[in-house]
Amino acid sequence: MTIAPIDRTDMADIDKQYLDEVFEFLYGGIPEGFRAEVVEGAVQMSPQRDTHSDIITDVLFQLGARFGPRSKLKMDVRLDLPGYRNGFCPDIFKLSDDAKKGEKGRWRYQDVEFVFEVISRETAANDYGKKKDAYAAGEVPVYLIADPYTAKWHLFTMPKDGEYQSKLSLDFGQPVDLTDTVLGMTLETDRFPRD
Repeated sequence: MTIAPIDRTDMADIDKQYLDEVFEFLYGGIPEGFRAEVVEGAVQMSPQRDTHSDIITDVLFQLGARFGPRSKLKMDVRLDLPGYRNGFCPDIFKLSDDAKKGEKGRWRYQDVEFVFEVISRETAANDYGKKKDAYAAGEVPVYLIADPYTAKWHLFTMPKDGEYQSKLSLDFGQPVDLTDTVLGMTLETDRFPRD
């Protein structure tokens, strides 16, 4: 038996091809009311709930008011990240003003300034673990999680060497101070519903 080594570039191409095939399949088969993404090669599906939608809408309106209607805010759009077969669909992500699509017409994680995720019970471990690690590895400057089950938000900033150096967690109702980040704003959480 001969084993041929595969270099990292070839492996990345294989991962992208895998993600393309999986997403092509998913685009035609995701049941209404669900969202899907690929985390370390595994398809993860979670139901969309009113609470989830209400929090996302609240944050989207606040970001839209701050950055304007032409800002590059994306919802549930595929975003490939470093690591093994990571094709996420963040609830919201904000791209830099000069962001341009990369190969195959997809947004590049290197241009992402902010990611926002609302926890679902079924996939919470990913948001707090594997996805957080991938965002840190991709040096996404600001990663914010809203958890309607605990009524807390969790802010991760200052990515370095694949980890976020700063973490802050507070209760819903406490504002998220992002004035010292690339966003330069404060997000209000007093209207976030609980689940």
